[in-house]
Amino acid sequence: MPRGRLRVYLGAAPGVGKTFAMLGEGRRGMERGRDVVVGFVETHGRPRTAALLEGMEIIPRRQLRYRGSTFTELDVDAVIERAPKIALIDELAHTNVPGSRNVKRWQDIEEILDAGIDVVSTVNIQHLESLNDVVQQITGIPQRETVPDEVVRRADQIELVDMSPEALRRRMAHGNVYAPEKVDAALSNYFRVGNLTALRELALLWVAGKVDEQLDRYRADHGIEGTWETRERVVVALTGGPEGDTLIRRAARVAARTKGADLLAVHVTSADGLAGGDPANLARQRTLVESLGGTYHQVVGDDIPRALLDFARGVNATQLVLGASRRGRFAQILSRGVGVETTALSGSIDVHMITHDEAKKGRRRPEHSRAALTRKRRLAGWAVALAGMLALTAALIPFRDDLSLPTEILFYLVTVVGVALIGGMWPAITAAVVGSLLLNYFFTPPVGEFTIADPENLFALIVFVVVAAMVSTIVDVAARRTREAARAGADAEILATLAGHVLRGEAAVPSLLARLRETFGLTSVTLLERRPDTGSMPDDQTDPDAWRIIATTGGTPCTSPSAADTDVVIDENLVLTARGRLLDAADRRVLEAFAAESAVALRQQRLEEAADQAKPLAEADRMRTALLAAVSHDLRTPLASAKAAVESLSNTAIAWTEEDRQELLATADESLAKLDRLVANLLDMSRLQAGVLGVDHQPVALEEVVPRAIDDLGPVRDRVEGDISVELPEIVADPTLLERVLVNLMTNAVRYSPQDAKVLITASGHGAHVEIRVIDRGPGVPADAHDRIFLPFQRLGDRDNDTGVGLGLALSRGLTEAMGGTLVPDETPGGGLTMILTFPISSRAVVA
Repeated sequence: MPRGRLRVYLGAAPGVGKTFAMLGEGRRGMERGRDVVVGFVETHGRPRTAALLEGMEIIPRRQLRYRGSTFTELDVDAVIERAPKIALIDELAHTNVPGSRNVKRWQDIEEILDAGIDVVSTVNIQHLESLNDVVQQITGIPQRETVPDEVVRRADQIELVDMSPEALRRRMAHGNVYAPEKVDAALSNYFRVGNLTALRELALLWVAGKVDEQLDRYRADHGIEGTWETRERVVVALTGGPEGDTLIRRAARVAARTKGADLLAVHVTSADGLAGGDPANLARQRTLVESLGGTYHQVVGDDIPRALLDFARGVNATQLVLGASRRGRFAQILSRGVGVETTALSGSIDVHMITHDEAKKGRRRPEHSRAALTRKRRLAGWAVALAGMLALTAALIPFRDDLSLPTEILFYLVTVVGVALIGGMWPAITAAVVGSLLLNYFFTPPVGEFTIADPENLFALIVFVVVAAMVSTIVDVAARRTREAARAGADAEILATLAGHVLRGEAAVPSLLARLRETFGLTSVTLLERRPDTGSMPDDQTDPDAWRIIATTGGTPCTSPSAADTDVVIDENLVLTARGRLLDAADRRVLEAFAAESAVALRQQRLEEAADQAKPLAEADRMRTALLAAVSHDLRTPLASAKAAVESLSNTAIAWTEEDRQELLATADESLAKLDRLVANLLDMSRLQAGVLGVDHQPVALEEVVPRAIDDLGPVRDRVEGDISVELPEIVADPTLLERVLVNLMTNAVRYSPQDAKVLITASGHGAHVEIRVIDRGPGVPADAHDRIFLPFQRLGDRDNDTGVGLGLALSRGLTEAMGGTLVPDETPGGGLTMILTFPISSRAVVA
């Protein structure tokens, strides 16, 4: 019996319409005459969802007793016995009641699929096993019901049920998802805009990955090698040369023209593992690619054009960016070059040939193509080639009557191979020529002459020279590759150590220099920077006053580049110098990689220092602007009211009634009380700006602070409703300052809320933090103005009397941050503004 097909409706969160879509698909199947039954569906009390069940055949659920209660679960046997064409089964990740045949519902569905029945099911992105920890980190809520990703990936069809966070919150606020009594708590916790946006992105990315897998599988199954332009992917080919920076930036601009395009950089390494590019350039270019949002790749291949195109087709690239050839005109006549060859073979991939400053300047001979053998070994090879051949001839002369010419040739051939192993190709070829002459004179008839009587002997000597040359060439190449491979292996090990050094967070400049000195056994390593007041003079390489030491390790440091045994110019202002010994060209490649990483570490260190220096300046500036806002806006109003009341009372020309007098006195008293609170706030803000505000951090119970803050509101306290659970953990804050912040926020919320709408203050725990929310139903603030409401001169009185915020928010944010918390605004579903205070829970609460 063929296995049934699984269709899954995937959503980002509850309420997006997965079950509704599943039931809609079931009803469409029934209209087309297909046998559809409902195995298990949860309507969660949603009327529109329940309406879709009317007229559909529902398989009775199986009842189970557990701990004195009765539960209902999917009846797998009943569904299999009924044998419909399609079964609708909700909540794929559901955990069955203990005592069920299977632990998970997806296991029940597997049995039904094995019975040849098609299944339509639903699941939320937070229930996928691989995303469980990510979702908990985002929402602060652990998901105990999970389903293996592979179960969902094996589905024959996956359909994303998508809804914007704002639309879902509106559905929630209108009571279309949860019961009314649960709406506020849900909107304040799991269904926040940030949470829903993150979950939506996870769902979209997961489905996009699944779509990519399906597309790749389809192309592989149908043998499709051409590029399908489903998404723009721009590949830039890097050689490790200085022109790479230009190519990367040009490719990034090409990719930026299409929204969502991918940028990939690739470097082709030869199949023998010896990279021809400059490691320092490649390291810098990799950083540049990643800073532009691209990815760096390295592939192996001897045929560079085919390797590039194989990579491009493998990633389904649409465009390939190459640099104009650096080879001279004569070299281009002999060979078409990588660019022309790649363009000819590119097929549907667009190839961009980018000109650059290095074009047609010629390619420098790579360092690893130089002599692989040391000078000492080459001299030894020459000595053996001459002395060895003479010694062999002297040893064979007594036996020339007993040995045939082929045997004597073999002895000379063995000697030539030995010379090749010791000294390389040219000493071996010289030995072959000398050996052929010695064989001719001493062993080939007529002996004692360089003439050859028998043509066969002449042919044997020619073959000897050819074979000796071929063998010596092969041996020399093998020796060269062995030495280069050993060098490459050592370089790779050093660079791997450097990479691990950086990944472990040890990228401080002194640490990198110490690692470099240890690696090469140097006396000292110093990073020099040109002094800004000296300019860039050509003769300052020997002037110690033109340079300053940024970092050094080891013995006496170099004070100028000319004082070093080896120096690497990083840029026009930075030079890495080393003392102890001269480094050869191969070692210099690794040294350049260290130099490049040192420059990156120095820049990172200076950026961190600049950020640390800017932080107190920004804080002081923020405090000053808050003080200006306070003086400009809230100080003027109570002064004017108090002054007007006092002047009215002191006016003897007017006969005030006792009721009027009491009203004026009350106005003056209220205004002076406001002024007193404002002055207290201003003093605290001044202390905060000066860094001397006394903040008493201690465990604070919200169920004690919030009622006191509501009482401090005076006549408007009845317009505020608190909903604070006694089970919330204690937070770390200053109770006095926290009370003042809450009063400011609630006063502001009451000021802009309708008379018939109460301000709600709630609190909830989220991992290691507690959020306090002050929710009003006023006109609200546009999302693009959320940051501006904390800036100065945004008070209502100077602009109009219907929109804006005042001093309370500027002061509240400053006091909140002084206590170690945060204050951010958010939109109230249905209209209004919600101010969110976040504080860490106390260690005492964590232990509890």
